[in-house]
Amino acid sequence: MTKAAWVFPGQGSQAIGMGKDLLELPEAKPTLQQADDILGWSIAEICQSAEDKLSRTLYTQPCLYVVECVLADLMRARGHQPALVAGHSLGEYVALYVAEVFSFSAGLQLVKRRAELMDSASDGIMAALIGFDRDQLTQQIQQTPGVVLANDNSAAQVVVSGTVKAVETVLNTVKAKRAVKLNVSGAFHSPLMAPAATEFQTVLDHVTFSPATVPVLSNVDPTPATDAALLKQRLIQQMTGSVRWQEISLQLPKSGIETAIEIGPGKVLTGLIKRTCPDLVLKNVSSLAEIPTEGDSEL
Repeated sequence: MTKAAWVFPGQGSQAIGMGKDLLELPEAKPTLQQADDILGWSIAEICQSAEDKLSRTLYTQPCLYVVECVLADLMRARGHQPALVAGHSLGEYVALYVAEVFSFSAGLQLVKRRAELMDSASDGIMAALIGFDRDQLTQQIQQTPGVVLANDNSAAQVVVSGTVKAVETVLNTVKAKRAVKLNVSGAFHSPLMAPAATEFQTVLDHVTFSPATVPVLSNVDPTPATDAALLKQRLIQQMTGSVRWQEISLQLPKSGIETAIEIGPGKVLTGLIKRTCPDLVLKNVSSLAEIPTEGDSEL
């Protein structure tokens, strides 16, 4: 059987209408009802809303977590299992759920609080750079206080995060084919998130982590791990630390992975992995129709 990694996208991959085909599934209804009870609002309503509420961090993160968890549960119900899991930012919570580090409800309660704290962050901005000189960027970040490399997505695509002045200095100095300021409330994955991270840790401290049933590649440390305490420590660091996705991608073939399956809306992660590891087989499961049948030999 082919060794497959399951990877889970984060904020930015959401799409209005996502999860629509899951809403009436008998096996998904208990999970969706549990989610609505925890959140105090309807996942289905927000995901199908004509208003773009879904793009607000407060709603985006819980909606992605729930939809991705349901898709992963349906994958497992059809006999599929990952050999390795990873998630991009918010997606790491889904990876930990799939690895049975915590329950669905415990994970959603963490995501709910994380989303509230990040939604209320107002300091700083983030910007994506595509097609740039890596050495020039590294040097400029070192010379510019208040900005960090927040997402190292691939050799050709990164996100910087920090104060408005520092990020704009980088954008005005580093030559790039394209530079885009992101529509987020604050400087995520940077030291500016330290107050939110400190408050979030008090919530995280009360959640029991179990050893992972499959290795997890964490955002802040892309080496495979199953130890509960280590995975918790890595998650604590995630809000202020960099998302090292390029290194996660490179780790997949080193771990014997032959296929990477992105579970969730969009194809952002498979696009990034393709640029870094062109020999891996890439698949996407963003809807019920895309879930492979039981016994699919390719998985």
